[in-house]
Amino acid sequence: MDFKDYYAALGVDPTADVKTIKTAYRRLARKYHPDVSTESSAEAKFKEVAEAYEVLKDSARRAEYDDLRKYGQGGRFEAPPGWQPNGRAAAGAQGDFQQRDYSDFFESVFGAQANGGQRARAPRRGQDAEIEVAVFLEETLEEHQRTISYQLSAPVERGRQGQPVSKTLKVKVPAGVSDGDRIRIKGQGPAGSNGGPNGDLYLIIRIAPHPLFDIDGNNLLVTLPLAPWEAALGAKVTVPTLSGKITLTVPANSQTGQQLRIRGKGLVNKQGTGDLYALIKVVMPQQADDRARDLWTQLAAQYAFNPRAEWE
Repeated sequence: MDFKDYYAALGVDPTADVKTIKTAYRRLARKYHPDVSTESSAEAKFKEVAEAYEVLKDSARRAEYDDLRKYGQGGRFEAPPGWQPNGRAAAGAQGDFQQRDYSDFFESVFGAQANGGQRARAPRRGQDAEIEVAVFLEETLEEHQRTISYQLSAPVERGRQGQPVSKTLKVKVPAGVSDGDRIRIKGQGPAGSNGGPNGDLYLIIRIAPHPLFDIDGNNLLVTLPLAPWEAALGAKVTVPTLSGKITLTVPANSQTGQQLRIRGKGLVNKQGTGDLYALIKVVMPQQADDRARDLWTQLAAQYAFNPRAEWE
C-alpha cells in the first residue's frame, strides 16, 4: 500500500512539538478548506492534512507512527513481520474516526482502534499479478495446455503482512500467441482483503529464441547453406519447418542472399498463416585436395568472371 508521510503533509520536521504541529494544521486547513479554496485538489489536500493531524496530535498514535516510518520506503509501506497495531487510541477520538474518510495506510495502522476494533472495513479487491510464460515457436501452431506454478504475496490485514501463497494451475495457451501477448486468468491473482474478491492473473507470453528460425512479423526466416555446385547446378534439399521437414527445389545459378519463399510454413495468428523464407548462403568446403584445386583452377581459367566488376 502507499505510505503516508504525515510530517511532509503538514510541512513540519519529525522533531516538531505539538504546538508547531497544531499551528501548521490550522494554517493548511484554512488554506485548503473546500468552502474557501478554489484549487481543484483542495478537498484531497484538506483530507490529507486532517489525517496527518489526527495521527500527530496524539502522542500514542504519533509514537506508533514513528516506529513504522522506517518501513515506508520509496512511497510504499511494508509492515514488519508479525507486526500488529497496539490499539493505543486517545480517549475521545473514536468520533473523529467515524466521521472521516481515511487512506488505506491509516486504516491499516489505526483503523482497528475505532469503536474498540469493531468498525467494519470495506471489502477490497486483490491486486492483479503478472508472470512470464516461455513458449516455443512450435507450440504457437495450436492450442496447448500448460501447468504453471507461481507465488503470490498475501494482502496486508490489520497492519500485518500475510504469508506468501504458492499456487499451481493448468492453463490453456491459444494458438497464434505472439511475444508480449497477455492472457487473463480471472480470479487467480492475490487475495482481496476484508472479504473482497481475488485479483486476476495475467500470463505474459515470451517466445523462446529458436536455434534455426528468426521471426519477421508472422513470417519465419531460415538460413539455407548450399555447396557451390548446388547453387550453380540447382538441387533438391531438405529444409526444416516448424511442422516437419520438406523438400525444396533450389534453382540453378542461385546467389547468396537470395530468398526462396515457402508458402504457409510461417507463424499462425489472427490474420492468417505466414510464410517461411529460406535465405541462401553459399558455403565453401573447409578442405580441398589436389583434385579439387585443379578443378577450381580449370574453372577459373575457362570463365572470365569478375564478381567485383561493379567496383571498377
